[in-house]
Amino acid sequence: MEHVLVVKRALFDELGSFQGFHGDVNTYLSAFLNPENNFFMERPAAELDPTHKQLIPYTLFHHAGRYLVYTRGGSSGEKRLVAKNSVGIGGHINPVDQTHDSLGNTMYFNAVERELAEELVIASAHTQKVIGLINDDSNEVGSVHLGVVHVFELDGDQVTSNEEAIQNIRFLPLEELHADRENLETWSRICVEHLWSQR
Repeated sequence: MEHVLVVKRALFDELGSFQGFHGDVNTYLSAFLNPENNFFMERPAAELDPTHKQLIPYTLFHHAGRYLVYTRGGSSGEKRLVAKNSVGIGGHINPVDQTHDSLGNTMYFNAVERELAEELVIASAHTQKVIGLINDDSNEVGSVHLGVVHVFELDGDQVTSNEEAIQNIRFLPLEELHADRENLETWSRICVEHLWSQR
C-alpha cells in the first residue's frame, strides 16, 4: 500500500488558498514542510479526500528557449491524466524519502530526485529553482493535489524516458506550447500560461 505526504486543506486555506499559479513559494512551502503540519496517508484514501492536499513536486525542463513536453501513456499512475500532453514531471512524496531534518526540506528534495531518476534519464548538467505553486480545485484530480513548480535549466536536450508512462518526449518553444495549451493537462496549461505572462 503506497503512502503519500499530505497537508490539511484547512492549513492551505489559513495560509491563503488560491486558484491557478502563485509565486510566493516561501510562505507556503516552509509551512507545508514543517513536520507538525504534514503526515502520510494511504494513497487510495487520499485520492478521494479533498480535506487533504497531496504535495506534488512538478518539474519543468528548459533548454535554449524550449521546454520538454511529453504524452502520458496508458501505464501512468494517474489514470485520469492518460493521453494528455504534459510539460511537468511530478510524483508523490513517500516514506522512503523521509529524513530527520528540521523542516522536511531534505525529505522533499529527496523525493524530487527520486521521481526524476525513476521517470527520466537526464544526460545534461542542470540547475534548478522553485518558481511557484499550483492549485486547481476545478476537477477531481486537482482538488486533492497541490503542485510545487520547479524549473530545471539544462545544458543540453539529452533527456529520454525511463518508463512507459512518458511517451513522445520532445522540446518545444513556449510559443508553440501556448498556442496548443488546450491539449495540455491542467497543471501544464497553468504553468505555460504563467510562463507566457512572464515572457
